[in-house]
Amino acid sequence: MGSEDFIQMNQRYVFNTYGRTPIMLVEGRGSRVWDSDGNEYLDFIAGLAACPLGHGHPGLAKAIADQAKRLIHVSNLFHIEPQIRLAQLLTENSFADKAFFCNSGAEANEGAIKLARRYFHNLGQHDRYHVITMDNSFHGRTLATLAATGQKKYRDGFEPHMPGFSHVEFGDIEALEKAMTPQTAAVLLEPIQGEGGVRVAPANYLRDVRKLCTENGSLLMLDEIQTGMGRTGKFFAYQHYGMEPDVMTLAKGIAGGVPMGALLATDTVASALVPGTHASTFGGNPLAAAAGVAVVEEILSEGFLAQVEAKGAHLRARLEDLAQRHETIREARGVGLMQAVDLKVPGADLVTAMREKGVLINCTSETVVRFLPPLVVTDDEIDRATDTLDAVLRSIEVG
Repeated sequence: MGSEDFIQMNQRYVFNTYGRTPIMLVEGRGSRVWDSDGNEYLDFIAGLAACPLGHGHPGLAKAIADQAKRLIHVSNLFHIEPQIRLAQLLTENSFADKAFFCNSGAEANEGAIKLARRYFHNLGQHDRYHVITMDNSFHGRTLATLAATGQKKYRDGFEPHMPGFSHVEFGDIEALEKAMTPQTAAVLLEPIQGEGGVRVAPANYLRDVRKLCTENGSLLMLDEIQTGMGRTGKFFAYQHYGMEPDVMTLAKGIAGGVPMGALLATDTVASALVPGTHASTFGGNPLAAAAGVAVVEEILSEGFLAQVEAKGAHLRARLEDLAQRHETIREARGVGLMQAVDLKVPGADLVTAMREKGVLINCTSETVVRFLPPLVVTDDEIDRATDTLDAVLRSIEVG
């Protein structure tokens, strides 16, 4: 059967919950992928930042294959060696003392919300369960994480919304201060809003949020599902800002494309969850954890993050140059290899034109074209992608 047959089968057998691109990717190496018709593309989506080591990475593939031959899954009723090793790597290279593993970003954020509620419940503060999040945020698609998400379009049709959440403008410290009360259990935010349009927190904002949370006795919880795992040139984005959270959530790139999420916390906060209060059947199972160990060890290897920082600077410089030369671009913004251009027109047609010229990108917030290449992308590949963008913008502007 050809790709068109499979696409028709998808329409028949699979829930219609995605606006899928009309191609089927079947193979990848590094930053390149091929579809079922043999067409080659530069992949600047990278599974929406879930493939930091790109495709077909030899070390990751070997770690997965070796673990699959030994043990794919056992229950968390037993100790799991690669899970323990991964927890050590994550905590010893962050603010955290403990890690809990799950299967996705939504589950990680759901766990963070539960953790905040349980923490104050154990302190006898039973009415302290309210969580403040940010406008334009995205935290997942469970009922709780939808309520936390500061974008109405994702919540529409799923009423009534779970109580206990409110939203304030991202970057506005005065609005956050006014919203905080003795009932505020936590502030949950992304250091860089990904789905919300690659919006970067102002320079002192995270430090000011940290101070407010400390003064109010509230927890600061960072959603680093898209920004973590080296994406910004630091292991975690908060490390750019000279502050530390109490809780942090991870997913996407943590296991190189194998489904996994993680919830990290300080000992004081993590102690609120004891046996019977939270669990996950597949969370941190041997296969996913072995993949996670391989990914983290590679990201933390000598010189890796410095290269990400340098390549991010190169990509940003190319996008800034295009912004100066093309009236269609309102702004270039981002950190590391999480970059975007905000257009003065809807971005869907540009995304299609880029794909037809062999570069895969995606559009978020209607006008924001997002660049999330694998962290192993080369400068030549960045140049090819931005040269293609230059040509597409010229054709759009002439048209």
